[in-house]
Amino acid sequence: MATTTIRLADDLKLRLGAAAKRSGKSVQAFVLDAITETVDRTELEDDFHRVADERLATVLATGRTVPWDAAKAWLEARGRGERPVRPEASRPAEL
Repeated sequence: MATTTIRLADDLKLRLGAAAKRSGKSVQAFVLDAITETVDRTELEDDFHRVADERLATVLATGRTVPWDAAKAWLEARGRGERPVRPEASRPAEL
């Protein structure tokens, strides 16, 4: 396991210690949890943007999309626990 040293402003160090104590964790455990959470969130955001970029590229290449009204109706039905047929993508001229 590697060791990393960081410099903290005095007020942040006090806040960190107090927050760790309130959570019932050591400062090290608290900092590791915070770093892990931040890295996990960043990786999820990266995956989200990658998928969004891929989907946009598909839309731009094919011109096929799902109209908002159809997508909204599908999502609302799913929210009610129904199992509706997923709307098909089409070119706007085909609508």
